[in-house]
Amino acid sequence: MLIEVSTKVETLAINDNDIHSIVLSYLIHNCYKESVESFITSTGTKQPADYLEDMDKRKKIFHFALEGNALKAIELTEQLAQDILEKNKDLQFDLLSLHFVELVCSRKCTEALEFAQTKLGPFGKEPKYMEKLEDFMALLAYKEPEKSPMFHLLSLEYRQQVADSLNRAILAHLNLPRYTAMERLIQQATVVRQCLNQEAGKFCLTCKILDCSSLLGPVKGDVASYYSMQYWCSS
Repeated sequence: MLIEVSTKVETLAINDNDIHSIVLSYLIHNCYKESVESFITSTGTKQPADYLEDMDKRKKIFHFALEGNALKAIELTEQLAQDILEKNKDLQFDLLSLHFVELVCSRKCTEALEFAQTKLGPFGKEPKYMEKLEDFMALLAYKEPEKSPMFHLLSLEYRQQVADSLNRAILAHLNLPRYTAMERLIQQATVVRQCLNQEAGKFCLTCKILDCSSLLGPVKGDVASYYSMQYWCSS
């Protein structure tokens, strides 16, 4: 089986345009505008004007959320499309919670409590938010919230998670892919590897490779197959 897969990898012809498309989608998704422009110039790839149109706005919103300036991120998001947050209460809660965390970290406990009562409190009417609210409110019980059991809510990783979710929501609103082709390829490779660990690994590998083009959307099936098998062979 390994020999057959290795032979398949070696004989696959990979189109440079497909690889360029994968890289470009990643750069656009993450708002690397300067890198996008340099990549287009150096490779001669066609410039996707629709993708670039709102990149600056997305980049500003993403960085405000990442820096913990959630209120500014909310303001700019509503200017771009007010219904994004209205339709996504989970994301709205997460952004408001970022501002609460910033107030706590700044030791503005009174202001943080008032903000929680007026902005986060209404979410408490829904059971799914109760546990999260309790976790955030627990931060107020500690003189040094960084040492509390909920310290992860103060982390860059948490802000990154919220910023990524916001970016994906904006992309979906603009009718753009929520996930890059590169992410989908990695997901596909993971699925293939998991299948190989199962009893019916051989059959599953064949099915997943053949079905790869439909899973990855705009990414070519043979390109997806190539990277899936490369990932497995190198693991």
